[in-house]
Order: sequence, then structure tokens, then C-alpha cells
Amino acid sequence: MDLSWLLWVCLLLVIPFLLMEMNSTFKFHFKIVFYTVHCSVLSALAVPFCLIKSGGRNVENMSIISSFVRTMKYVYGLRFEVKGLENFQIDGPCVIISNHQSILDMMGLMEILPDRCVQIAKKELLFAGPVGLITYLGGVIYINRKRTSDAKSVMEEVGNIMMNENLKVWVYPEGTRNISDDLLPFKKGAFHLAVKGQVPIIQVVYSSFSSFYDRSKQLFTSGVIKVEILPKIETTGLTAENVSELTEQCYATMRSTFFRLSNKENKVNGPNLSDK
Repeated sequence: MDLSWLLWVCLLLVIPFLLMEMNSTFKFHFKIVFYTVHCSVLSALAVPFCLIKSGGRNVENMSIISSFVRTMKYVYGLRFEVKGLENFQIDGPCVIISNHQSILDMMGLMEILPDRCVQIAKKELLFAGPVGLITYLGGVIYINRKRTSDAKSVMEEVGNIMMNENLKVWVYPEGTRNISDDLLPFKKGAFHLAVKGQVPIIQVVYSSFSSFYDRSKQLFTSGVIKVEILPKIETTGLTAENVSELTEQCYATMRSTFFRLSNKENKVNGPNLSDK
């Protein structure tokens, strides 16, 4: 029997790993592609479980999604050190805000995701194949960031959903991924959402990924991610006039926490907050 085909298959499987050892650029891009495929495969596997559990789009599906995603840390050699999980134990809706660094944020989010929590994500995610489908089934709320008026109307809708369905809403106030060793200025949508609903804000801070993940250096290795969930900030009695001050307060607190967790020196530049 001719088994030459088996030899070629083995070579095709081995070659990428040989190239990874020989070329750091190939290694980085190979791991990014593998990560993307890995996310798609896990998403596809989770879909039938979500459909069986809830029959369609439902925030309860997030518990299934998080259980799948939490297995990924073992593949990429990431370890999470979490402090303050007890601060998620509150009754009623709230707004959760966190810093946003890279594609790896999904693992960090699912590692600590509280019950009945949904995320706000860019609309394009809905069309990302199995990943888009699973986020839809998990109740993710999509927003068109290119249209400010649409974003504002969506925030109003999010507020209604949050109150009516007793949800925690997770928002990235930086608005986009930020690979620098600092926080981007915060947009004010999340704070308007909390103040209008008179619900608490919970701040979540992840340490810098730069020691193990850095696109500019084509670095993607194993590492430790420190996570701190800070005590809630009440918004009862606050009005739209207080939003700017509230935004500045959260920015300053999260920024100093980020530097502390990342063992980096606090930069002298103060917040430059968006009016959005």
C-alpha cells in the first residue's frame, strides 16, 4: 500500500511548527490566525448548546459561551489573577466598564463574566461568521460607531433593556482597542447610561498585555493578566450635569489602577475626555 500521502500530511503538519521556531514573524501571525480559527470553532461548537438551552437569543446563553472561552487560556498559556469578584454581587442592573486592549480581551471578559451580563459591541461583529452568531445568541447589543446619532438612540434602547430585563451591561468606554501602555480618553455614553438609569457603575481593570502580547513587536507568548474589580460607584441622585465629573473620576481611578497592576510608572498627562 502506498503511504506516501501520509508522509506529505505529516510534513504539512510539522512545517508550520518548524517555521515558528525559525521565524518570530511567522510565529506571531500563525498564532493570530490559529486564535481566530480557534474562536470560530469554539463558537460553532457552542451554538447547538445555546439553542438547546434557550431556543434562541438569550442572555442566559452567556454562561455556556463563557465556559467554552475559559478553556482557551490553557492553550495560550495565560493565567488570570483576579481580585474583587465580590463586587459583582449586587442586586439589580448596573453598568460595568473596563479597559480595552486587544483581541485577547474576550478571554479576560469571559474569565470573570457575572450573571445576566451583556456587552455592547460594534455592529460589524454580527457578521463575523460563527463568532457573530454566538454573540447574537448571547444577547450582545450591537452599535454602529460610525453614526453618533444611532449610537445615542441605541444607548437609550440599551437603558430600557437593562432596566426591564435586570441586566448588567458591559461597556468599553475607550471605544476601541488600545495597545498603548496607557488608557485612551473615555467616551461618555456608558456614564450617561448609568446616570439615566440611576444604576451603579462597576470598574474593571486589566493589567497591560504588552509583556506577552504586542503587535508592534510581533510578540504573542504566555503570561499573567492581573484583574481588579473595584467597588461600585452609586449614581443615585446624579444628573446629566454630573456626567463629565463622573467620567473624569472613573478615568483617573482606572488609569491609576492600570499603572499599579501593570507595574508601570504613572504618566504625567491627565485625562483628555471626549464629549461624546
